[in-house]
Amino acid sequence: MTVVATAAALSLPIYISKSPKLNFRKSAKGGFRVFAVFGEEGAIERKSGWETLFDVEDPRTKVPQCKGKFLDVNQALEVARYDIQYCDWRARQDVLTIMLLHEKVVEVLNPLARDYKSIGTMKKELAGLQDELAEAHRQVHISEARVATALDKLAYMEELVHDRLLQDRNTAELDTPSTSPGTSTQSHDSINRRSPKKSLNVSGPTQPYHPRLKNFWYPVAFSSDLKDDTMVPFDCFEEPWVLFRGKDGNPGCIRNTCAHRACPLHLGSVNNGRVQCPYHGWEYSTDGKCEKMPSTRLQNVKIKSLPCFEKEGMIWVWPGNDPPAANLPSLQPPPGFQIHAELVIEIPVEHGLLLDNLLDLAHAPFTHTSTFAKGWSVPSLVKFLTPASGLQGYWDPYPIDMEFGPPCMVLSTIGISKPGKLEGQSTRECSTHLHQLHVCLPSTRQKTRLLYRMSLDFAPVLKNIPFMHYLWRHFAEQVLNEDLRLVIGQQERMLNGANIWNMPVSYDKLGVRYRVWRNAVEEGAKQLPFSKSN
Repeated sequence: MTVVATAAALSLPIYISKSPKLNFRKSAKGGFRVFAVFGEEGAIERKSGWETLFDVEDPRTKVPQCKGKFLDVNQALEVARYDIQYCDWRARQDVLTIMLLHEKVVEVLNPLARDYKSIGTMKKELAGLQDELAEAHRQVHISEARVATALDKLAYMEELVHDRLLQDRNTAELDTPSTSPGTSTQSHDSINRRSPKKSLNVSGPTQPYHPRLKNFWYPVAFSSDLKDDTMVPFDCFEEPWVLFRGKDGNPGCIRNTCAHRACPLHLGSVNNGRVQCPYHGWEYSTDGKCEKMPSTRLQNVKIKSLPCFEKEGMIWVWPGNDPPAANLPSLQPPPGFQIHAELVIEIPVEHGLLLDNLLDLAHAPFTHTSTFAKGWSVPSLVKFLTPASGLQGYWDPYPIDMEFGPPCMVLSTIGISKPGKLEGQSTRECSTHLHQLHVCLPSTRQKTRLLYRMSLDFAPVLKNIPFMHYLWRHFAEQVLNEDLRLVIGQQERMLNGANIWNMPVSYDKLGVRYRVWRNAVEEGAKQLPFSKSN
């Protein structure tokens, strides 16, 4: 979308033209149609993509007659303001008409008037007044609809402005690290590249996971849960795996099925850096090779293993067939934060549905009324503001930054003043913060392994309170249970053919972008949308 250079700090591509198709009242002096124009000023052709923002029914004499002129955003908003003023004036006139008609009804029904009029005359007058009242009420409803439409258009223009502001801010911060936790910057080219609009249809029985979705590094466990003599079993893409530490202390991941009789290996033990099957004692190293077969001759046996790596307190695996990527993303909390809780919870829903839920904050005042959103008011408008090509941004009016990290991570930073209360309009304005990491590992088509990490930049003393992790887990499960009763219901209806993304709205932006990204992965796109490398 083009930017028109003016003396103002910011301009949007607003174009005004005379609208011959509008129907006006006799008192109206003409109308204007306001467009958003894609392209550069001076190179606008009829084939350009023009999107109507709103029709100004009566701009009055105060609005300059500027047919064919590009306006900066302040001028365009002024036009919209006059449109709303006219709608307000029209509504007042309709209400005044109703009041006058009610007075006429009172006059007709006045006992003194009845002495001079026949019943037939009074009935005729009342019938006429009733028709006029019905018409006046109809006009009031029309005026209400006009005002609502004008306000919606104004809100949409405001969102365009915020999008441009965020893009400009990210462009200006290219050479400096972001100080807003959880929000990363984008290159100028990636910001200006508009993502393709795609319809979403997420319905019907969940299909087998596409092999291309496996070609990513996936966090599967916290390092603190993997001791030298313990194992961590987990499912990933409908296959059973088990983590353990080898002789060198490094983690390994092998298939959780013995080659001998298909016994689950995690039921056994770790002996000298090898997993011992509890059935007949066969022992496997971190590369899947069987190095010991008690009571029989040792044979060349090997079970499947996955590339496995440990970084920043998390164990990662690469379940795909492509060569593993050289770099792992960082999931560390921002500087100044201390980790207070690391939880692993098995969730009985498909991981995409859980990601959809985590990437949506607009549901909080309706769903989480017994936990963190208790007492929250319902905003008149909720928006997620993000660059045109990005998977991160911030919520308005909540002081919360949020980012989707491919392939299955959600990072968020919340500005708080005390538990359960938000403050300010952005995380930067808040003195204390809570940082969250959610990893939604696709276990099966109807089960997700959730890794949750919570960090705070205040109250370090909480780390030293005994059994505090039990309290954090209790609270996390309470929040999840509020979501699960809804998401499980979504899943049931999806399996029966309902489209869970039937009607996305503006605050669904980040969830929609996740779905567009995932579709592109499964379709084998050469360049993935919204990626930081674009």
